[in-house]
Amino acid sequence: MNEELKNRFYINTDKSKLDIKMIHDFLQISYWAENIPLAMVEKSINNSLCFGLYESEQQVGFARVITDYATSALLKDVFILEPYRGQGLGKWFVEYILEYPELQDIQRWMLGTRDAHGLYRRYGFKNLTEPERIMMRLNYNCDRT
Repeated sequence: MNEELKNRFYINTDKSKLDIKMIHDFLQISYWAENIPLAMVEKSINNSLCFGLYESEQQVGFARVITDYATSALLKDVFILEPYRGQGLGKWFVEYILEYPELQDIQRWMLGTRDAHGLYRRYGFKNLTEPERIMMRLNYNCDRT
């Protein structure tokens, strides 16, 4: 990322700076969190390490990490608003998160993506080598209204 962009944008983990409405507006139309209720977004933010990407005081990107700070981390909800894409901000944002000092002892990072495999592969993410060992449980009784 060029220095001009680094001078124009910054990343912060202060949750009080997050634009919750913007985050919710984006997530509720995303393929991975479609129609997610505001209360669920707020709860997820309260229980995650969150990263905001800002131009001046306007938030233009978001990501969060669910982690125990030792053995595992799940990278979630990574996005850059449409008008700010194509400038290298996404790459810089992911690099910043993966290099964040408190996350350097993580043994295993996970994430899910439908269309950004190329971005994440450049940072060492790979398809599961033994997907049969990974299981999931869906809670269809969870209230998403």
